[in-house]
Amino acid sequence: MATGQAPVLEALTDINAASLARVELDPTALLMVRIAALVAVDAPPASYLLHVAPAVESGVKIDDIQDILVAVAPIVGAPRVLRAAGAITEALGLAIAITADAADESGA
Repeated sequence: MATGQAPVLEALTDINAASLARVELDPTALLMVRIAALVAVDAPPASYLLHVAPAVESGVKIDDIQDILVAVAPIVGAPRVLRAAGAITEALGLAIAITADAADESGA
C-alpha cells in the first residue's frame, strides 16, 4: 500500500528529482522540453500546472510557450495543440488563483 500524506504526489516529486539529477540542460531548456512532451502526450491541465508556472518563473515567456506549440504542431497535430493551449490557459489560471488564495491567507 502507498505510504505518506500524498503518496502519488510524493512519488512524482521523487521521479522528477531523479530526472533533474541526471540531465545537464539548463532549467529553462528542461522546462521547455517538458512542455513540448506534455503537448505530445495530450497531458491534462494539472500536468501543465506543475511545469508552466515554474517555466514562467525561470524566465520562459508566454511567447516562448506559444513558440513551443507552433513548433510541435506539425508533429502532434492541430487538435492536440489546441487542447494543450486550453490546458495551459487553465493551468495558468489555477496558478494565479492559488497564489491569490495564499496571499489572502497570509494577509499580504
